Amino acid sequence: MKKILLLGSGELGKEVVIALQRLGQYIIAVDSYKNAPAMQVAHEFEVINMLDGKELDKIVDKHKPDFIVPEIESIRTERFYDYEKSGITVIPSAKAANFTMNRKAIRDLAAIDLEIQTAQYIYAKSYEQLKEGVHQIGMPCVVKPLMSSSGKGQSIIKKEEDIIHAWEIAISGSRGDLVEVIVEAYIDFDFEITLLTLTQNNGNTLFCPAIGHRQERGDYQESWQPIDMNATDLKIAQEMAKKITKSLGGSGIWGVEFFISKSGVYFSELSPRPHDTGMVTLAGTQNFSEFELHARAILGLPVLDISLIRNGASAVILSSDESDKQPNISGLDLAANFINTDFKLFGKPATKIYRRMGVALAYGNMDTKILVDRAKEVASKIKIN
Repeated sequence: MKKILLLGSGELGKEVVIALQRLGQYIIAVDSYKNAPAMQVAHEFEVINMLDGKELDKIVDKHKPDFIVPEIESIRTERFYDYEKSGITVIPSAKAANFTMNRKAIRDLAAIDLEIQTAQYIYAKSYEQLKEGVHQIGMPCVVKPLMSSSGKGQSIIKKEEDIIHAWEIAISGSRGDLVEVIVEAYIDFDFEITLLTLTQNNGNTLFCPAIGHRQERGDYQESWQPIDMNATDLKIAQEMAKKITKSLGGSGIWGVEFFISKSGVYFSELSPRPHDTGMVTLAGTQNFSEFELHARAILGLPVLDISLIRNGASAVILSSDESDKQPNISGLDLAANFINTDFKLFGKPATKIYRRMGVALAYGNMDTKILVDRAKEVASKIKIN
């Protein structure tokens, strides 16, 4: 049995904990607030500010884990290099966690070092620099905080009046203490995909069937697997994903996002951990869910093949108001009246407007568009406030 320190205890971390416990491991879940989803199923938990390097050092020294598994970006990730030197395995690697915490590092690695096709981009540390950057890139363009998760703080600038609003949104949506944004040329894409990529200790990199998804307010709303796409574009995306994950090093599941357009395949972003759009794999679409794949990669258990079992879709279940009280949940009986569907509630202890509180799932050997509609209908029956 290995001792695993999970840094970040949201809904994705909760599923990772469950997968690891089914393989007999011991998990300490860490987050900035009590009763976070993963804490509810872990052996122990700690509440700390993970952007405080001294607090992080104390927790690592206290528990002396075999593995450190980051589940979020807002961590003092530069400390990971010292943890690796001390003999602790960081998943997938200290370099991966540190680089992907900051969009600047990962974008420059992809575009400059690895010469992977991305949107044209520029950085800005102030509103004035943002204005200059927008005029240089041209409108429309996309503005994102350098450090954020789940699309927080993103907006599209279409006219001059949007610039100040984009700056305010980006800074308010930034995680950690970094005040800097990236301005990207808008890509007129046909669709976007998440390519879940599994790197392993044995060097055998595998890919899950590509996942399509739709975003709103910077967050994914529905995802479906597989997405119907050109085989050549898929092969290019796989080659890009393999190239960048190899450069970052380590074993685990990676959520690699791409824009697919008539002008080609563009690398967008990368998460060195299970991806929110990958919750569709909880619908039994694959022989292993993304969380089971991550758990096996952490422990060095070889995965020989990733197979599509059936089509699937997911739709988010959102809260409708904001409260620190234990959420009230209704409509489960109504949501259970749909064949070949399921739903998972995350157990978050408080609500916020549009906060993701659960996910509805649909599966079967039918068109994914039908499955998306069915998952959305299931989600609509569940009310959380």
